[in-house]
Amino acid sequence: MRIEGKRVLLSGATGGIGRAIAEQLAGRGALLVLSSRKGEELDRLAQAIPGGADRHVTLVADLAEPGAAEDLIERAGDLDGMVANAALPASGKLENFSSEEIQRALRVNLESPILMGRALGTRLAEKGAGHLVFISSLSGKIGSPRSALYSSTKFGLRGFAFALREDMHPHGIGVSIVSPGFVRGAGMWADADVDPPPMIGTTTPEKVAQAVVRAIERDRNEITVAPLRQRFAAEIGYRHPEIAARLQRRGGAHRIADELAAGQSDKR
Repeated sequence: MRIEGKRVLLSGATGGIGRAIAEQLAGRGALLVLSSRKGEELDRLAQAIPGGADRHVTLVADLAEPGAAEDLIERAGDLDGMVANAALPASGKLENFSSEEIQRALRVNLESPILMGRALGTRLAEKGAGHLVFISSLSGKIGSPRSALYSSTKFGLRGFAFALREDMHPHGIGVSIVSPGFVRGAGMWADADVDPPPMIGTTTPEKVAQAVVRAIERDRNEITVAPLRQRFAAEIGYRHPEIAARLQRRGGAHRIADELAAGQSDKR
């Protein structure tokens, strides 16, 4: 899909990755509907990206609230596409989450993208054009310590998007997954002030945003955004989970995961 002149909804717009995606899409000429829970930050973002506040609109929405996902699509009006980027970190031992926190993570990370995809996908099918992008993670390919809840949402999101892509194909609608690895300077590692595991490499918010653009313009099924060695390790872990588990136990993954979970405990 050609991005210029297209009206695209971006959820989770005020996070570091969301801001980079907004910058890239606006630079390609998109008309953005920017959404997050933070109204003032949304307004500042709309003013800062190419085109400014005269070209882009903002909608405050808390996707953890029941009904918020479909309401957001309704309020967004006529759209040509969507980037479902909003997510909660959800790291930690499962027994340390309350039932409400589990429900919030499932709603924001998995249920809301599904409901938004259904609501908007139906509209786009009638138009016969459009594109849906879902931001997943390498945690949707391989399990790691303290990620039972988070990984379940990202594994689920990938499966949903792959199947939805097949259903949307006859209608001319593209569906893509963008799966970042460890992102420096933004995302859950930066928010928790924890360094990713050493020697495996990181990527940047800008590269994630560039992948979103490629996914839309080239109708890619999935783009993994990570250094080669990290992508290779994830593919090995995906196909051989027991080997991956042994390597993680020997490599200190549990200690790093505990630090990450502690840094995210106030963001559930």
